[in-house]
Amino acid sequence: MTKISILIHGYNKNKKDMYTLAQNLEKLNHKCILVDLPLTYKDIEYAYSIFEKDIKNILAELSLNEKINLIGHSTGGLIIRKYLLNTGHIDRIDNCVLIATPNNGSELADMASKYFNIFTNIYKTLRALRTEYVKKIEFVKSDKVRVGAIAGNKNNLLMGRFLKEENDGRINVSSVYYEGLNDFIVLPYGHKEIHYKWETASLVNNFIETGNFMEEEY
Repeated sequence: MTKISILIHGYNKNKKDMYTLAQNLEKLNHKCILVDLPLTYKDIEYAYSIFEKDIKNILAELSLNEKINLIGHSTGGLIIRKYLLNTGHIDRIDNCVLIATPNNGSELADMASKYFNIFTNIYKTLRALRTEYVKKIEFVKSDKVRVGAIAGNKNNLLMGRFLKEENDGRINVSSVYYEGLNDFIVLPYGHKEIHYKWETASLVNNFIETGNFMEEEY
């Protein structure tokens, strides 16, 4: 059966950044729909309002018994969490996968806000990555929706040197994990590459099919 998956890009990116993941998932029998959101110079609330309308239009094109999966990279995962918190259509969501998402906030965004406030005034989406803001997005635990998260631990980016904990060059592994997830896994990839890897797509597919990233051994 074809799985309908919505892919949401991260900060300072557009839907092109999700092309490779979409192509890989399509090989695994997914129908992928990519959304374009203003996740750079606009507040995340504005981007979320666009996303909400996009999903409403997508659901309107589907039959009432069809459900969708939401897959987000980085800030895209926060958009998903906001949607789960606010939507009246949670019964139409099947699975959500958050890839390298700062679920407990971004230490780098905190630093930028504290020491380089001009950046958060220009790149307004950064404000939503601060720990203070992310803590306001409650985790929605629902029997209707499974949520899994994938973190990377390959620190191959310059900014990652400012982080003391295990990280992917942008986000601490500990920030991707939070209690209530149906499953969590760490892969040996960096923040900008993790969603390009075939292994990531394969694990996303496993989670959507079974609720677990790794196939259980018997």
